[in-house]
Amino acid sequence: MKRVEGKVALITGAAGGLGSAAARMLAREGARVVVTDRAAQEAAGRAVAASLGDGQGMFLALDVTREEDWVRAMEATQERFGRLDVLVNNAGMGVPKDVENLSLEEWRLVHAVNLDGTFLGCKHGIRAMRQCGARGSIINVSSQAGLVGVPPLAAYATAKGAVRMFTKTVALHCAEKGYGIRCNSVHPTFIETNMVKALMDATGTPDLAREGMRRSIPLGSMGEPDDVAHAIVYLASDESKLMTGAEFVLDGGSTA
Repeated sequence: MKRVEGKVALITGAAGGLGSAAARMLAREGARVVVTDRAAQEAAGRAVAASLGDGQGMFLALDVTREEDWVRAMEATQERFGRLDVLVNNAGMGVPKDVENLSLEEWRLVHAVNLDGTFLGCKHGIRAMRQCGARGSIINVSSQAGLVGVPPLAAYATAKGAVRMFTKTVALHCAEKGYGIRCNSVHPTFIETNMVKALMDATGTPDLAREGMRRSIPLGSMGEPDDVAHAIVYLASDESKLMTGAEFVLDGGSTA
């Protein structure tokens, strides 16, 4: 028996990086997967959906900051697959600036994508899961930066910290209402993705930045997308049925 056989999952920011790794692993474990990303990433997103197997995946353009996109995505998911069991709020972005150099516009953009997008996903994900009677699982991808202060990432760390607390609030809300829907957050360290590469490049000395990131992790190496995907599969599966409002930390000891 595959670990998420029969479940339907929707993943944001799934055209690459952590999202695409999670999509492929969930599909291998039996889920049908709705791959979503910005319209600009449609070609890559469709390629990920096609790689999941015949009829097992579909792509939807979704700007996580637009509520109307969320409504349309939930309707399309239920029309195609009949239900929603798993929501992975993975879409995110960062601006490598400290509090003195960050503009208000950049602050708002980072919070819109990371925090507003997670809020809208949870809001409409809960509705969709309730409509089909799913005992669902919402998985919010935060960061180790949501657990500790990170001066060079003032907006990102703040947004990811808010995702952590919002996750607990959603978890308790669903538990108190008796919905049978769980909500947990995942907190990775630096992972080998294009987003982290962009952060390195922004320093002007990417090799030094990479070495600094590596040295900041007690286990001595950066993570890979599948490291996070394994955690997502566990939280999506019934193996984690007693977990809600919890933090799944994948930081190599960085916050110990």
